[in-house]
Amino acid sequence: MHRVIFSVVILAGMLVGSSTAVGQGNAPAHALPVPRAVVPGDPLAAPEVHTLPPTRPHGPVVLDVPYEEMPACTDDCLVPNGAFPEEFTDLWAPQPWFWQMLPNNLIYTSYLAGPKEPRIGSVMYQATNPDVFVPGRQEGTLWDTTLGGRASILRYGSDPVVHPQGFEVQIEGAAFVRLDPNDDRDLRSADYRFGVPLVYGVGRWQTKFAYYHNSAHLGDEAMIRYPTFPRVNYVRDCFVWGNSWYPLDWLRLYGEVGWAFYNSGGSEPWEFQFGTELIQARPTGPLGAPFAAVNGMSRQELDWGGNVCVQAGWAWRGRRSEKLFRLGFEYLYGSDPQYEFVFYSQNRYGFGIWYDF
Repeated sequence: MHRVIFSVVILAGMLVGSSTAVGQGNAPAHALPVPRAVVPGDPLAAPEVHTLPPTRPHGPVVLDVPYEEMPACTDDCLVPNGAFPEEFTDLWAPQPWFWQMLPNNLIYTSYLAGPKEPRIGSVMYQATNPDVFVPGRQEGTLWDTTLGGRASILRYGSDPVVHPQGFEVQIEGAAFVRLDPNDDRDLRSADYRFGVPLVYGVGRWQTKFAYYHNSAHLGDEAMIRYPTFPRVNYVRDCFVWGNSWYPLDWLRLYGEVGWAFYNSGGSEPWEFQFGTELIQARPTGPLGAPFAAVNGMSRQELDWGGNVCVQAGWAWRGRRSEKLFRLGFEYLYGSDPQYEFVFYSQNRYGFGIWYDF
């Protein structure tokens, strides 16, 4: 009995709804509600809805801002065996400037053959000069490693893949470590560097004004093994003005002068650094490309002596940034680049790997 009553009620509701719909369909036009005209700026108007193209069966993605469709392009528009896109054809073409937090590339990059530049790198080499701890023997095989990096914090400028232009604040830091494979890989020394460069670049020219701190430390294992060796507390707090210029896309010339307002451990105020680099400026692809670099340093505490570093080898540059991975030969002659041994000389050659920022 209850089921019969329930069925009758449902059927009656369906008939009433149908008659109402039919009645509205036959109603005169003046009886139907008239939609409001949409007036720009009307606070009562419904917000405009924008959608992305459907990407899945359940429908499009709803946005509250207009969507501008981008042209179809695969893998940064670099077609295998094809020409470079326009961005890589003219590396120095003017582009729009805008504010950027933590951009992916750098206006002023580290010097490739600079021994005290922040990067990730490791060089195993043979030194023919007398050992700093045991002068009666050659230093032999040593292992120098750099653990650090350089990054852009804030920029007002352009944002191409390589050679951006504009104003930039960078931060840099690195630890320069020397191990002795002949003595159980003892830590011989470690230098530490931290700096804040302010950079400006336009066209083929870049300049920087920077502060950096550099301090040298004798390794704890070396102090235990050679307790009579005199430790040097070498410290520099320094202002640097540097300039870099690309006369050709693949050729860089640079130079800088540094003045230390705080010195310790034999350090004196003035230093100079200069050099040149020859390297592919565009993405290299998997085959890579050759490179060569020369860097020279001259310092006041060495009576304007210093060292020269030469590198040559093979390099790879990525498609999405100007960062480099390099393999190659290194030769250095002159003052020891580890500032704990700044008043000793080195004559060394070896093989290295580097990842450059």
